[in-house]
Amino acid sequence: MNEAQPPYWDHLDADAQFVADAVAGTLKKPVRELGAEAARKLLATTPAERPLTPLDRVENLTLPARSGELCARLYHPDDSPAPPGPRPALVYLHGGGFVLGSLDGVDEVCRAICARSGWAVLSVEYRLAPEYPYPAALDDCFDAFAWLRRSAAAYGIDADTIAVGGDSAGGNLAAALCLKLRDLSLDQPVSQVLIYPAVDDSFATPSWTEFAEAPVLTGADARWLWEQYVGPDHAGPVDHLAAPMRAASLSDLPPALVLTAAVDPLRDDAEAYAERLRRDGVEVTLTRYDGVFHGFFTEVGVFARTDEAIAQVARHLRRTAGDPDSTLDGRSGR
Repeated sequence: MNEAQPPYWDHLDADAQFVADAVAGTLKKPVRELGAEAARKLLATTPAERPLTPLDRVENLTLPARSGELCARLYHPDDSPAPPGPRPALVYLHGGGFVLGSLDGVDEVCRAICARSGWAVLSVEYRLAPEYPYPAALDDCFDAFAWLRRSAAAYGIDADTIAVGGDSAGGNLAAALCLKLRDLSLDQPVSQVLIYPAVDDSFATPSWTEFAEAPVLTGADARWLWEQYVGPDHAGPVDHLAAPMRAASLSDLPPALVLTAAVDPLRDDAEAYAERLRRDGVEVTLTRYDGVFHGFFTEVGVFARTDEAIAQVARHLRRTAGDPDSTLDGRSGR
């Protein structure tokens, strides 16, 4: 190995090594040094004129929320063959450390999940920190989920078959939404899809040290992003709706699919959360994707592993909806 290469380099596959080099060439300063506004401009994503997964119907929506209005995007599967009734739907919450991210940044992955699963996908643009610290983002996600349940019939969606999912910060929000609905004794999603979720604020598991300088998300940047989320006035431990690992119990939550990346500071936290879910009686499938780093899931057409992970999510959703021809693969633990 070249002396200039970091120690995790040999854990990356060829796709990941190529992207890691490209990221290093583009991101000259860490996100924490750029600050929120500059990082958003630098890392903004513009949808392709010709998406990799074309769909006949994609709607840009404005949803009512306690904060005012939320932008959202609803992806409808092409009707070939036409479904016998209302479709199930996935509420998708984008990543970005609670500070970055947008509907455009997850456009391709939402299209791919929609097309491969046959589920509608509602992508939600929640408020970002530091302008809007916790619990603003969670409140927005709660309101969007409630809106979809109320409005499902008007969009051809089955109100009783709605799942929630997200990557990174979005995985945190998906897990927290399930906890909040459980705590309030409200109807929960039929499943939670957690893609390398940020669930713990202790930063103490081995992957935080082993992959402290990982591509895209370093340990120091992750801590900085967390500080923006909880806000400058926060002191002491957060509650379990900010850091789901702090929940006294994870019982009575929806079945979960948890995917992690091998080279990721968040990896061990996410896998520990999956194990806690299982110990508390929740059905869990956990899969670690070797060779890749944090952020791979949304990079459609870039990583071979991305295609595999999206296919697994699609199979999980089809199985959740009762598709007898669908199988759920992946390890159910580590």
